[in-house]
Amino acid sequence: MGGKSGQMTTRPIVGITMGDPAGIGPEISVMALASSAVYDICRPVVIGEADIMREALRVTGRGGIAVRAIANVSEAEFAYGTIDVLHIGAISLADISPGEISAKTGDAAFRYVEKVIRLAQNGDICATVTNALSKEALNLAGHNYAGHTEIYADLTNTTKYSMLLAHEDIRVVHVSTHVSLRRACDMVTRERVQEVITLADRACKSLGIALPKIAVAGLNPHSGESGMFGTEEIDEIIPAIEYARSQGINAEGPIPPDTVFPKARGGWYDIVVAMYHDQGHIPLKMEGFVYDKHKQAWAAVSGVNITLGLPIIRTSVDHGTAMDQAYKGTASALSLENAIEYAVRFANNRGTQ
Repeated sequence: MGGKSGQMTTRPIVGITMGDPAGIGPEISVMALASSAVYDICRPVVIGEADIMREALRVTGRGGIAVRAIANVSEAEFAYGTIDVLHIGAISLADISPGEISAKTGDAAFRYVEKVIRLAQNGDICATVTNALSKEALNLAGHNYAGHTEIYADLTNTTKYSMLLAHEDIRVVHVSTHVSLRRACDMVTRERVQEVITLADRACKSLGIALPKIAVAGLNPHSGESGMFGTEEIDEIIPAIEYARSQGINAEGPIPPDTVFPKARGGWYDIVVAMYHDQGHIPLKMEGFVYDKHKQAWAAVSGVNITLGLPIIRTSVDHGTAMDQAYKGTASALSLENAIEYAVRFANNRGTQ
């Protein structure tokens, strides 16, 4: 975490959803907020359930920390040592089975997201951070969304948006995400690629990068090899890059997918435009997710998921609910800590309340 950023009133208020109550969200929320460094840079409030957060305190063994239930953000004290929880009352500890997917937990997770979005829209908080929810549980509850990104887009009436993943100085923004691979190829159009390049440029500038260097990946092996392995680069991607350059954006490509990420890792670029979900996710998770085969445990789970194009700030953990680890006190809070840091960076560039 970064250093102190001023008096209490200058630190942005960050709303953090608890995530699926049966997953690791409550635990990693406790772990992250057990660090005074979080309170040095923001004023955090959890949107969820006070009794479940207290159980997470017990499971993680975080002594000296208390949970305080509040009904409105205006009641929060934002004092290190006490976790302010905006109590929703959607589900109780007695209603959940740790690690088990259910419609009840899916509905509760949706209600936390819905609430944090409304808080941001009303100006009660400066930024939103989401813990993981289960897409299966979400749909069992009748909320037919592919994930957080689509919920945010729907509830904020946003039509032009994209997913950004970040791990340290490696950033990837996607032309498509939660669609089939066959559909993803069809979505590589000049208009969509242009749109995502523009979103990438704006995102970097919002993070304080004055002149972003943007790499645009190809869709096909070897970026099509001059049309031998596909013509999407010639017909769609190159025209989009040329248009971006005409608008003053420093975009380069299309660069073969197996080459662009080693270059980005080496500092050649500030951000990469990936053509589909796995093209962008795999290299980021190879960097941020580290499994220790000798200890049979994750040594690190870091990285941030950010939705670009929204009227409000949204960052998220870059992992799932990890139901197999739920309520064991062994999960890593690193990705959540990263997400809070990114939310603060975006909020500070927009100005705080």
